Formats: sequence, C-alpha cells, structure tokens
Amino acid sequence: MCADRMAMTDLLKAEEIKKALDAFAAETFNPKKFFDLVGMTAMSAEDVRKVFQVLDVDGSGFIEEEELKFVLKGFSEEGRDLTDAETSAFLKAADKDGDGKIGIDEFEAMVHE
Repeated sequence: MCADRMAMTDLLKAEEIKKALDAFAAETFNPKKFFDLVGMTAMSAEDVRKVFQVLDVDGSGFIEEEELKFVLKGFSEEGRDLTDAETSAFLKAADKDGDGKIGIDEFEAMVHE
C-alpha cells in the first residue's frame, strides 16, 4: 500500500475506538452500534468514505468477506477477529445489491441509516 495511507486515528479519536472495541470484546458484534460508539454516525459522508478506504485493505473499492472478518483490526491492532456468524450478518446487513461485498456507497449508507 502507499505510504501516505491514512491511519484510522487520523479520522477517529483513539479513546472512542478503544471504548467501542471494548464494548464488543465479549459481546456479539453489532456494526450499527459500533459505528455509533466510535463516532462514525456523526461524521460527514466524505469522512465515512475515508474510513472505508482505510478498511479496504486491498484497495479494490470493496470490503470483501475476507477483509470484513478482520474489520475491527482496521480500527486498532487490539481489535478482535469477527466470528464467521458475525461476518455473515455484517455482510448481509450492508450488501444491498447482493454481490457478496460491501461497496463504498453501501458502507456509507449503513453508517448513516
């Protein structure tokens, strides 16, 4: 990846990331609740798209199922992996066009829904 790639802490407060990750350490992951806790629901569409670009590890323009499993690590190295059930539920909730991956518009829509 390019060296000028943004870090998640350039977009979100480290303490809010930690609080949101801690909330789901032992609880089933809920993406909408997580986005709210981490402060993303209050962000502009443009900034949410920047978060998406950080999470789109391979730069494909989509967050595929393989990337989604590790989405919390995109917020912090301390983030846990999502379970297969959590990954499937997240994908199902966000993938409005049914192509098996989350596009930038789908991601932004889910955050602000």
